[in-house]
Amino acid sequence: MLSFLLAATDSSTVGLIVGIVLIVVAIVAFFALVPLGLWFRALVSGASVSMAKLVGMRLRKIKIGMIVDAYITGKKAGLDINISELETHYMAKGDVLKVVNALISAHSANIDLTTKTAMAIDLAGRDVLNAVKVSVNPKVIETPIIAAIAKDGIELRCKARVTVRANISRLIGGSGEETIIARVGEGIVTTVGSATTHKDVLENPDRISKTVLAKGLDSGTAYEILSIDIADVDVGRNIGAQLQMDQAEADKRIAQAKAEERRAMAVASEQEMKAKTQEMRAIVIEAEAEVPKAMAEALRSGKLGVMDYYNMQNLQADTNMRNSISGNSPENKESSKK
Repeated sequence: MLSFLLAATDSSTVGLIVGIVLIVVAIVAFFALVPLGLWFRALVSGASVSMAKLVGMRLRKIKIGMIVDAYITGKKAGLDINISELETHYMAKGDVLKVVNALISAHSANIDLTTKTAMAIDLAGRDVLNAVKVSVNPKVIETPIIAAIAKDGIELRCKARVTVRANISRLIGGSGEETIIARVGEGIVTTVGSATTHKDVLENPDRISKTVLAKGLDSGTAYEILSIDIADVDVGRNIGAQLQMDQAEADKRIAQAKAEERRAMAVASEQEMKAKTQEMRAIVIEAEAEVPKAMAEALRSGKLGVMDYYNMQNLQADTNMRNSISGNSPENKESSKK
């Protein structure tokens, strides 16, 4: 009987312990899944969120605290937002806090910005909060030094400051600051290039601003140009004179090349004439070497008499003497060459 009572006591104790453990596990699981603190905070803030919504977000591994805080902030600021939209934007890798802050800033400044537009701008990679700030408080974009050449060939170096305001409706698909700078640079080059002299631009630098603004350079961009101010205009190089100098130098080199070509042709022609002269001289010497043989043959054959021969010798001696006196003898010519 005693052993039976002890066995009954032991089984009831084990059952009690198991029950307590199960209750503790259930309580821990409940508090792990159900964020009572966030639910109560949202409730007392006037931005109540259902318990099922909070549990669902926790199961989807969403940062419940950040989503609820952003939702409470938006509701307190008077925004008509849905916590499901914030949850969807977070799952799309968007910045929920930045979107809510941008919506609050736009609402305070009476800027028409819907929740879907703000989320789309954020997902497009643009800073939606900074865009709203720039829309409220315009920013100044300073261009780099832009070189342009007037019609008189003088280079002008211009620097401009562009005051822009963000255009919320064109943030999606609109180009950014780089396009604004490029278009302003194009307008400066066009204005300076159409000026007759660089002095006209120096006297009236506002011509650049008026021309650039008249072109509507902000079309298709995410900004609206409010004003363009020319900060600095400096005179650069005389490009026209430099180009003329370069052209003159090129013409000079071409003329020198052609003169060198003509000189080389003249030298080649002279060498050719010398070669021909040497060749003719060799032929004459060879022919003169045959004269004694011909004379001997004429004497043997009787075609040339002895007196004729002596007369020819006397004539040749007389000729040599005359050449010697006049300085045209071959010996004098050789000595003069040396």
